[in-house]
Amino acid sequence: MGKREEGGGTFFQRYLLPAFALKGVIIGGGYATGRELVEYFLSQGPWGAFLAMALATAIWAVVSALTFAFAHQTRSYDYRAFTTRLLGRGAIIFEICFLLFSVLLLAVFGAAAGEVGASLFGFPTLVGTLALAALIALVAGLGERAVEMMFKYVSVFLYLVYAIFLVLALSRVGGQMDDAFAGAAVEPGWPVNGLTYGVYNIVAAIMILPVLRHLTSRRQALVAGLIAGPMAMLPALAFLIAMLGFYPAILGETLPSDYVLQRLGSPAFRFVFQIMVFGALLESGVGVIHALNERAVAWRRRDDPERPVSPWFRVTLTLCVLTGCMFVASAIGLVDLIAQGYRIMAWVFLATFILPLLTIGAYRLWSARGPRTPATGADHA
Repeated sequence: MGKREEGGGTFFQRYLLPAFALKGVIIGGGYATGRELVEYFLSQGPWGAFLAMALATAIWAVVSALTFAFAHQTRSYDYRAFTTRLLGRGAIIFEICFLLFSVLLLAVFGAAAGEVGASLFGFPTLVGTLALAALIALVAGLGERAVEMMFKYVSVFLYLVYAIFLVLALSRVGGQMDDAFAGAAVEPGWPVNGLTYGVYNIVAAIMILPVLRHLTSRRQALVAGLIAGPMAMLPALAFLIAMLGFYPAILGETLPSDYVLQRLGSPAFRFVFQIMVFGALLESGVGVIHALNERAVAWRRRDDPERPVSPWFRVTLTLCVLTGCMFVASAIGLVDLIAQGYRIMAWVFLATFILPLLTIGAYRLWSARGPRTPATGADHA
């Protein structure tokens, strides 16, 4: 998995794995279809889009760096241990909203996978949903090493597809991109949109805490976070540039990715891109499930940190969670109920994660309070 450095981890595990994992969790619910890129960035005009994206990237980098450093210093590698160290008893508020947020994300991923299966092969949507659930259960059930390998290889494929996507767009509609900038003004709403998008998605940094165990110093943690922000945004940047060739017509499209792919005139690449979208959903789903699994494992080990946990525990838990999230939740209307409070949860995450991290967390990191304090069983309960 790469050159092994002193201390046990490899360069990949310390500096690239966190970036791949962050991108993996964000992309499925964030910009795989391109709709959110249109909503938050391109709606502000071409210049405003790049300014808003730069602001969101800076937020991701700073928050990731502080999150990784705080997690390393307190040895908090599941979200409950992390928020307990940061918030004390207030961690329960974050956890409730986090669980609801996870239900919504997994339900959305399942529905999107169903649409991909229907689009590519004409299967009933249930087939695509079941296929995604089975793959998530397989990868998550095999444990940490399988999750890391999945992030590595799916990420390489994903970056390659987005690079080809950008090259195709530049070669076929590059001239129209110049027209998009002609006379375009910077919309005044770009700072709000960049801030909203950045805050809205960076809760993913909490979800990927389990992959940070390879970090051996605060410096490594800070560098890994500063790398993760821009790398997570790279595919979005390629996507945004490709969409400029279709501005402003693309603003009203429900599925901007399919709109662009149809006009690029390459059925083969359109097929590959849809496979990549399924891979992005797999990454995101595994990221969410792995975070929930590690929380459950920490709870089982609350009285005995060395207690062995059977792989079947992760598989069974994964299947139960996916069944509830992907099928039962939409059947009883829970997804709609949660979606109505989506922005409320975003504000809760701002209040219970980002602001405390930027204040309390930053102060603890740089204050002379003695050595790191390992997370205890009480933190996980």
